[in-house]
Parts: sequence; structure tokens; C-alpha cells
Amino acid sequence: MPLNATPDLSPVVTVRPGHGASGLVLVCEHASAMIPPELKALGLSDADRLSHAAWDPGAVAVAKGMAAELGGALVSSEISRLVYDCNRPPEAPDAMPAQSEVIVVPGNAALSDADRAERVRLYYEPFRAALAAEVAAHPAPVLVTIHSFTPVYYGKPRSVEIGVLHDSDARLADAMLAVAGDHTAHRTERNAPYGPEDRVTHTLREHALPGGHLNVMIEIRNDLIATEAQQNTMAAMMSAWLAAALAQIGRGQDA
Repeated sequence: MPLNATPDLSPVVTVRPGHGASGLVLVCEHASAMIPPELKALGLSDADRLSHAAWDPGAVAVAKGMAAELGGALVSSEISRLVYDCNRPPEAPDAMPAQSEVIVVPGNAALSDADRAERVRLYYEPFRAALAAEVAAHPAPVLVTIHSFTPVYYGKPRSVEIGVLHDSDARLADAMLAVAGDHTAHRTERNAPYGPEDRVTHTLREHALPGGHLNVMIEIRNDLIATEAQQNTMAAMMSAWLAAALAQIGRGQDA
């Protein structure tokens, strides 16, 4: 179900309802590279506009597969994170970054306070409200955010393949890491390639920690989910892994 819209009627956020009683709420904050036409591609080249700086390639396909497998809901932003990064609070400088890694974003270079406030109103608030409503619809929600990351960052290769991230509540991350060996041969690390010190856990802090809800953030290296076949394989693996982790902490009957 698309909610709100840009002036050209493109959706800002999509909510796909779950089925069953899992209470699982999957989130993909960086599901799309879409930049509304009125923002004139933010002055980016075609290559930069479609690069990993603009979205998380493969992430939403994995999230959709997990939602189908586990009966969970899925809330996804339909706006490029260069327009507004829905995993950042409005006051964060990188909510509307003037530069992402080596990519300069001309359309974000001189935003006024009024410009920033308008982006928050148009793009972040609908996403935040939709996710808050979906979390509130479940008596015991489990929040799982799905991301992908580039294999090379600032010219340095990354050896980690799957990151299991958490903020102050590590219950679900601990359980996932405890069962990881039975469910993946991929190199898996805690709070990698980013961690809470990098300010990447905003969604968990905003929508899970205040209510004491189980939560985890999953990062997948995007070369592992570049094709439909890879995405389907990863979704099946992550679903089994998550179900096993929830069973270990007493939520298996709900998953």
C-alpha cells in the first residue's frame, strides 16, 4: 500500500502488510534510488544517481523474500537516501548529505533550514509515521532492518560479508550470532561494517528501543545479492537464520 506521494504522484513509502501472527516488521530504509523530478536528479550524473550512494542495491528484494517466507510486514522508503536518509534523524547532517563517500551531491550543497524542513515533511515524516503505525499494530513486534553495503569503501576492500548490528539491546543480534554457524558460511561479524558509533541505528532507536521490542539490523555485502537468484537464496537463508534465532529466545512459536 503506497502512502503519500511526491508532486508527480510517486509513492514516498510503501507498507506491505504481513500475514499470520509473527509480529515481524521488516524495514528497508534505502529501498529505492528514486529522486523526484522536481529535484533535477540533485545534479548527479546518471552513474552516481544509480550507485550504492543513492540506495542499497538488492536489499529490498531480500526483505520482500523474507517477508513472504516469514509472514512479516515490510515498510520501505521509495525515495533515494540522497534526498532523505530515512535511517537518520532530521538534525543529522547526513540525513541530506552534501557528499556520500567520494560522490558530491550538488543538489544538497546549500540547503536552507526551510529546504531541510520541507524534505523532512515530505519524505521522512510519512515514512516515520507509517513505520510507527505498523509497529504499534502488533502486541509484541520484532523489528528487523535490511541493508546492503559496497564491497569497496574509500578504495579499501571489505572482507566482512554479513553484518549483524545492534544498539543497546543486543538480544536478537546475540541469538543470531549464536546460531550463525548453522545457517551461513559467509563471514559474519557483529556491528560491521558499521556500528552504533557510526549513527546507523536510528530506526532501531526510534521504533524499537523505547518499547523494548526485539530488534536487529542486517547488513549484506551487495555483491552477494546482485542477481535475482542470489537475492532469493539470501532471503531463504536469512529467514531460516532469523527464525532459529527467535526460537532460541522463545519467540519461535510466533515466527
